[in-house]
Amino acid sequence: MSEEILKVTVDKFTFLAPKGLSYSDAGVWIKLEGNRARLGLSDFAQQQNGDVAFANIKPVGTALESGDEFAEIETVKVDVSIPSPLKGTIVEFNSSLAKAAELINRDPYDQGWLAVVELAAWDSDRAHLLDAQAYSELVKDQAEAEMKK
Repeated sequence: MSEEILKVTVDKFTFLAPKGLSYSDAGVWIKLEGNRARLGLSDFAQQQNGDVAFANIKPVGTALESGDEFAEIETVKVDVSIPSPLKGTIVEFNSSLAKAAELINRDPYDQGWLAVVELAAWDSDRAHLLDAQAYSELVKDQAEAEMKK
């Protein structure tokens, strides 16, 4: 990615957050593409959950409300339900993940994307999203809290 990237380092871990994206507090990144949005797991979310073994994304045509599960990942540590940060309809999913779910870990902001959603309520949805700076601060707080456990 060519845009500026914010880096948060906590202990020996570094988490990246490209500035051109929006983020949900659940760790989903959102890249606006006209009246659609491409969604994926943030660097922090993929590192926090471990190596992805399987990714199951809801099929094309699935209508979503904000908060509905649009994908699920299975890692060696845990199964994770991923909530949609947007209202809309899935119009595309990353079929590469069926054979190479590890793309989510290797390249979360490019090849490891999850789904594309046709937006239904962007104006109200974006009010609940974070910019890269705010998300980086949230990541720092969450990572520091994890280290204290």
